[in-house]
Amino acid sequence: MKNKKLIIASAFMLLSMMPAVEVITKQGGETIINTKSLTKAIRGYKYTTPVEIHIKGNKITKVEALPTKETPEYFDMAKAVLKKYNGKDIKKAQTLKVDAVTGATMSSEALIKNVQEGLKYYEEHK
Repeated sequence: MKNKKLIIASAFMLLSMMPAVEVITKQGGETIINTKSLTKAIRGYKYTTPVEIHIKGNKITKVEALPTKETPEYFDMAKAVLKKYNGKDIKKAQTLKVDAVTGATMSSEALIKNVQEGLKYYEEHK
């Protein structure tokens, strides 16, 4: 029994020592902004809506929604707003007016805020 407790305690200690998700990473010539730890207070209908923003040559190549507990039916509708950013340069994307998706307003507004915060962070830390 003592060995099991020691193993469990060791596992928790190792997990707690693992680094948090990096906000900015580089991969294959792209800079990737992950808003998971950056925008914990931004919520859709009930849950967080983090994104990954892929940037190459000061242009957004794609924005992907990360896993969330939002209702899939509505969240899938909301993700349509992310395509509006593809191909935009960073400055233009920061001022881009994107309308929320009717029927998934809160989730789509949260995704838009995540993109804005991610781009702001990128500009401050690139």
